[in-house]
Amino acid sequence: MDRRQKQALLKRLELDAQRIAGRFGLRYRVLEAERANVKRRYGVCYSDGTIKIRLRHATTGEPLKYSSLIATLCHELAHLRHFNHGKRFQRFNRELLEWCRREGIYQPNQVAPRPPTTAEAPIRRKRARRSASLQLELFERGPANS
Repeated sequence: MDRRQKQALLKRLELDAQRIAGRFGLRYRVLEAERANVKRRYGVCYSDGTIKIRLRHATTGEPLKYSSLIATLCHELAHLRHFNHGKRFQRFNRELLEWCRREGIYQPNQVAPRPPTTAEAPIRRKRARRSASLQLELFERGPANS
């Protein structure tokens, strides 16, 4: 992940953090990437409202899935209300995650697609258009069992 990708990821995470915090009346000071040499945690929330989130896996160095980043973000945002890991914290953390899931922010089972090779690109675009139109049709018809 280069500097530009890291900035784009942090910007996306910041927008989601603002949305979540706004919905739940939470206030944080700043959201930052955790230092690369920190290996013991995925995130931290300081009493001054600073939240730091690790963007890469501690042992492999691979970028973490966005759903993992959101789960960590919700955990740290929950600390703004309950600065411990007690039952109220756990309940509130679950509430944040459930809201994020309903809003489409937290998608834990979604696999990030790999970039297509140049030979595959036209085929994938065609499939994507077909899939998008099918999704649109399903959306227009509404859910079957709501």
